[in-house]
Amino acid sequence: MTEAFDVIVVGGGHNGLTCACYLQRAGLRTLVLERRPVVGGAVCTETMFGGYRMDVGSSAHIMIHLTPVIRELELHRFGLEYIDMDPFAFFPLPDGSGAIEFWRDLDRTCASIEKISPRDAEAYRRFIGLWGPLNEGVFNVFLEPPTPANLGRQMLTGQFRGERGTHPLDILRRLFTSYGQLIVETFESDAMRAAMGWLAAQSGPPPHEVATGDFAGWHAMLHRSGAKHPRGGSGMLTQALARRLTHDGGMVLLDAPVKRIVIDGGKVQGVELQDGTRYSAPLVVSNAHVQTTLLKLVGPEHLPGDLAARTQRIKVGNGFGMAVRCAADALPDYIAAPSGGQPHPSHHGLQLLCPSLDYLNRAVADYDQGRPASDPAVIAMTFSAIDPVVAPPGKHTLFLWGQYHPYELRNGEDWDSIGEREADKLLEVVYRYAPNMRGAITNRYVQTPLDLERTFGLLRGNVMHVEMSFDQMFAFRPLPELAEYRVPSIAGLYLTGASTHPGGGVFAAAGYNTAHTILRDRTPKRRWIGWAAGAAALGAAAWLRSRQTD
Repeated sequence: MTEAFDVIVVGGGHNGLTCACYLQRAGLRTLVLERRPVVGGAVCTETMFGGYRMDVGSSAHIMIHLTPVIRELELHRFGLEYIDMDPFAFFPLPDGSGAIEFWRDLDRTCASIEKISPRDAEAYRRFIGLWGPLNEGVFNVFLEPPTPANLGRQMLTGQFRGERGTHPLDILRRLFTSYGQLIVETFESDAMRAAMGWLAAQSGPPPHEVATGDFAGWHAMLHRSGAKHPRGGSGMLTQALARRLTHDGGMVLLDAPVKRIVIDGGKVQGVELQDGTRYSAPLVVSNAHVQTTLLKLVGPEHLPGDLAARTQRIKVGNGFGMAVRCAADALPDYIAAPSGGQPHPSHHGLQLLCPSLDYLNRAVADYDQGRPASDPAVIAMTFSAIDPVVAPPGKHTLFLWGQYHPYELRNGEDWDSIGEREADKLLEVVYRYAPNMRGAITNRYVQTPLDLERTFGLLRGNVMHVEMSFDQMFAFRPLPELAEYRVPSIAGLYLTGASTHPGGGVFAAAGYNTAHTILRDRTPKRRWIGWAAGAAALGAAAWLRSRQTD
């Protein structure tokens, strides 16, 4: 007998769970199906090595704190407690002569930069002054479907502005330049260029890619949100979401891989699991990769026109990173900030181990040739320094994220053979900055790009699902006709997750937006009113800008 629900969500990642929580709260009986034995997708924590709580996906939570999700869903009631990562980033100079600390407090950050370069300290203050207000407007777009209505309203309200005296065309130029060029023209010291470049590179596109300027500019928002770590591990977010969902009457089913989304007569009927079990619902939301959803779970035969072919051509890329999760007897004792291996501000946030922008570019060049970087850039994270719960007493965790590591190798090697060798290379980078860590690692869990695909369904190892290039952002993500979370010609089928606007990272905006889109679609008149208002807003915005240039 088929069990019936109002909504079925395929995939228990943080976006799928966020969407489910909002729909269940609105009175729709919601089921979440997760193929793994634990909820969370790539926001998940597992216990390893006799008591170490290891984040097996993302760790630092940043953008979600700029959304209303945590507050509106009252996740503190369901076990979620955040610890501030402040400073949120730490850049040790490669020669050990000092370090730059990026604090949530702008003045404190500038004081740290001033020790390295007084001119860069002032440049950074101006940089935040320009990009902060600009990205407030960008963020408002992130929290809504990228429709003409929403984009036009943001233009009309003047959110897309810079600091006084900045020419609008210069702002546009900075948006459309590469973040590598933007950083070089903004800062003069190698240290600031390297730190800002390595932070910007976390979204995936290389430093030379055009229209990526805001990957560096987005850094301004960290002074508003800060970066945080859930007490007990990254997966405490998704555990809290699952508890919220079940508290409200929803269901989460684990070890439940979906075989197909059942469609009949152009309408969603429900889903069928790999074991043949069926669940019916008039609405299905897929949190899986867009290509997995449409080409495998739906099937090309149900897609209109050339949508299947165009979905196949979406730029997934060639992966870009790998991780090593370590159990350790000590914390890094950085030459640039000696601590005796004891907890220190250098351990609070993202530890940026990338000596120069040229070093980063050389790693990109290796990647472009289809081989792992000979000298990878590394981000180290030591959450046991601020959250003792994640390691046994007197022990520590060390997480390493490295770039650049292509999923598809062109040098005749394969990831199952070279994963441990590449993990050694990431650790060698740590040893250069903190020699005390050589011999302090007791266990490690290696995640190559191939492992990321196998474990989490991240096709080709891309943690952002699809490339975060300009032609796949906003109303282009993942394709123009899919940008508003609906699938054309299939009534009741919706998309969410990193494949959709606004993209990857621990954000929850896609899940939030998809849920609100579904709820609006249940009152269709509001949808037409929104489009009319958007057309009017776009027209008014264009008229105002033409008057400003007269």
